[in-house]
Amino acid sequence: MERSLEAGNMTRVREFVLLGLSTRADIRDVLFAVFLTLYMLTLLENTLIIYLVCTSWLGGLLVSVAKTTRIASLSYCGPNVLNHFFCDVSPLLNLSCTHVALAELVDFISAIVIFCGSLLVALASYVAIGRTVLHMPSAAARRKALSTCASHLVVVGIFYAVILFMYTRPSRISPTDLNKVLSVVYTMLTPMCSPVIYCLRNREVHAVLQRTLHSRWVPSTRTDLARS
Repeated sequence: MERSLEAGNMTRVREFVLLGLSTRADIRDVLFAVFLTLYMLTLLENTLIIYLVCTSWLGGLLVSVAKTTRIASLSYCGPNVLNHFFCDVSPLLNLSCTHVALAELVDFISAIVIFCGSLLVALASYVAIGRTVLHMPSAAARRKALSTCASHLVVVGIFYAVILFMYTRPSRISPTDLNKVLSVVYTMLTPMCSPVIYCLRNREVHAVLQRTLHSRWVPSTRTDLARS
């Protein structure tokens, strides 16, 4: 009864007051201006990154929408079996019973634009990396950097070579097993190799992985020995 009366006489708190970093009124305005500036700079930096990334996202979206819209407008009145393991552009064009010249042209131009644009950016990046590597004072550092860049270039070269063969021809690609094998290369093999080359070959990553495995293996081994 006493607790219920006390609870009834209490005033429920619905608002909270933040004291801030300082209770001095003359410093609050200065701190507000400083923190506002820092938050605005943070917002501006992230907005710039989003703008730059939009990496490309908007261009890929527009190209995909244009190609998909053009292919969806075609008529398909023959067989409905695709000699492929995913719904690619060329096998669909092979099954169309209407005039596909415009769809082929759109596919060819978009492939050329995407291929050349991304290839030029990649080449410019590796040229800049090569110049930096050649100016390294240590021969050991140069060998290490060149070894890493060589593996990068192999994967990038394989990827662009396959893409060039698959998508930059203005005519329909015949549904052969070679096309399916090449599609496996750029859809499965190069994505599988990328984490290994760009991350898992790093010595710092190796050290962290070894410490993690060691910390998990040693306690379990001790527990098993204690039980036995």
